[in-house]
Amino acid sequence: MNTTFDRYAGIVFCAIGLAFMIGSLGISTSAYGSNVGANIFPMILGALLSLMSFRLIYETFRKQRTEKSKENLDYKRFIIIFIAAVLYAYFLEDIGFVISTFLFLMIGFQTMHKGRVWVSLVIAGSFSYGVYYLYVHLLDGSLPGFPTWLGGA
Repeated sequence: MNTTFDRYAGIVFCAIGLAFMIGSLGISTSAYGSNVGANIFPMILGALLSLMSFRLIYETFRKQRTEKSKENLDYKRFIIIFIAAVLYAYFLEDIGFVISTFLFLMIGFQTMHKGRVWVSLVIAGSFSYGVYYLYVHLLDGSLPGFPTWLGGA
């Protein structure tokens, strides 16, 4: 753990979270056909990012440096997850929220920890469908559904 890098990363991510929260104030509070406004997700995500950043900054000040070692950065995993995130955003409308989120989570889980495929399948499937069901059916929001070639609307 590089505390200096973590401290600066925490400050940058805190600023990004605050920018999301401020930017969400300019988004419409109501969307057509939705009881949940378009500003809710950016506001919540910005608040969560800021809170986690505050925690990271706090931990860097709290941690004592016991040993100084150079960590190797894992560029291969970073590139795989970065490409998966870009493809997730690109294909979200085409293949729908549930399928694209499921695929993104499976790639992320298997990149970070190979093996335990069944656990990854259960978590990715229940999370992607659970969030879709919660947001669309319970909160009356709108997310891209299943693609038409699968019988979705």
